[in-house]
Parts: sequence; C-alpha cells; structure tokens
Amino acid sequence: MTLQPITTSTSYTADRAWLASLHGTDSTETVTLDISKLTAGTHHVASTDTAQPYSRVLSGVPVGKITASGLYGAFDPAATDGRQALAGFVFAETLFAPGATKVPAALLWHGVVAAAKVPGGIDPSKVTASVTGPQIRFV
Repeated sequence: MTLQPITTSTSYTADRAWLASLHGTDSTETVTLDISKLTAGTHHVASTDTAQPYSRVLSGVPVGKITASGLYGAFDPAATDGRQALAGFVFAETLFAPGATKVPAALLWHGVVAAAKVPGGIDPSKVTASVTGPQIRFV
C-alpha cells in the first residue's frame, strides 16, 4: 500500500471596507467571541465550500463585552448584559468549526471606522463615549 498525501488550501481576503485608516491596527487585543451572541448571515457566514466546512466571523463586526462571562458578542445599544458598551471591532475574519461556541478574535479598539460600511451597521450616535473605553473615531 502506498500513501499519497493530498494537501489543499483555501485563501480568503477579508473585506475591510469598514476600516477607514490603518491607525491602531498594530495594537489589536485578543478576545473570545460568544457565537450565540452573533447573528448568522450578518456577523458570521457559513461555508458553502464542501472541502472547507468552517464558518467565518466577518471583519468589522462591532462587539461589546458580556459582563457575566467575559466573552464578547455583537454590540447592541439596547442590551443589558454589557454588550451595550462598544468594546471595539473584530479586526480580522476568523474561521470556526461547525458546533463551536467560542472563537478567538483580534479586537480593534483604537482607530478610524467608516460607520456606513460596518457589517450589520452601527449608529455612532448610540455609542457612549468613554475615557476608559475604545478610542474609535467614526467617519
């Protein structure tokens, strides 16, 4: 019997149209996302490639920190679990396996964001400014 290893690769190019400047991209932080607090089709998309079953969290998703768990979920000004305070934006697309509930991600907490191009949208007037929070300027 002869073994013939086969290797395949797939590459994705992140859509960072929401990123209005490279300022702050050199100082992202690592956070863990709670997939149940993200909306399928808006914040993450399932793979349609049968050779690559991983779904991906989109770059530019605004997130807030869930007080009880310390995980991060989609920013929601009407939430009462901590996500009502913007923590930043998912900087790079992140792959996750089917059934995964937690996903590591890079958080952009300092920079310039084009609000009209944020996945799922964001209303900058609903973001409460904070001296200790993220330093995001919206254009």
